[in-house]
Amino acid sequence: MLTYLDFERPIAELENRIADLRKTADNGEVDVEQEIRRLEVKTKKLLRDTYSKLTPWQKAQVARHPERPHFKNYVEGLTEEFIPLAGDRAFADDQAIVGGLATIDGRKVVLMGHEKGDDTASRLKHNFGMAKPEGYRKAIRLMKLADRFGLPVVTLVDTPGAFPGVQAEERGQAEAIARATEQCLELKVPMVSVIVGEGGSGGAVAIAAANKVLMFEHAIYSVISPEGCASILWRTSDKAADAAEAMRITAKHLKELGVIDRIVKEPLGGAHRDPAKAISRLKDAVLEEVDALSGMDEREILSQRRSKFLEMA
Repeated sequence: MLTYLDFERPIAELENRIADLRKTADNGEVDVEQEIRRLEVKTKKLLRDTYSKLTPWQKAQVARHPERPHFKNYVEGLTEEFIPLAGDRAFADDQAIVGGLATIDGRKVVLMGHEKGDDTASRLKHNFGMAKPEGYRKAIRLMKLADRFGLPVVTLVDTPGAFPGVQAEERGQAEAIARATEQCLELKVPMVSVIVGEGGSGGAVAIAAANKVLMFEHAIYSVISPEGCASILWRTSDKAADAAEAMRITAKHLKELGVIDRIVKEPLGGAHRDPAKAISRLKDAVLEEVDALSGMDEREILSQRRSKFLEMA
């Protein structure tokens, strides 16, 4: 059953009403098809109106929706073949970042991204998508592998941020993030990154300093979470909505600022309502960008990527 967000309550009421009417129709006692069709039209209009004017804070809620596609869903929907590669060859295998060799519509790539998990056990296993130093060192290893074999790199970003625990800091969290970002900028092969949900702080940038950065329509990308920003500025997370507005975290704002290059439209009501359609649209956009970049030589790829990020400074 679909999980509704707070601002979707009117939509939930209509869809629950439709579900109740369908049960009545199944009994064969009353003809309610006309009323169902009327309510479906009304629901679709309400859904379109609601999602056409979401606030930044509401978009943050959509970006975090537990039923949005996860990395494993993208692997299933994007690739014909995926060979996972584990470990950083130094400490451990961080399950918050998953990656490996993949084939997307006949194209060989290195595909990696954050995995948050979709139930209690898997969320704990993947640490809610918050990578530790070994996760970023694994990402570095995969990027070096891509360089060695001339494979484009595709990354899918969905993290609230890097893991902030003491153990991560003891193992060099900041250095690992910096090295991963550096490796992105030094790649001699095309790199395309997509913000598919949350793009939080350096934990996101570490695998998103790409030639082309795409972003789902209702995803968010920011230097800190709205709650974290509110806690610093107002000493309370209750001001998260105000912080989200001020930080310009939405795809529309970031496209205007030149932080991202392209917005990928989501199905009506968000990617969680139709994951298959969302993944299909993402696949088309990623392949288009990879193909365009594949026509560039190494020098052009490096120059384009570095210029892109230097212009933001």
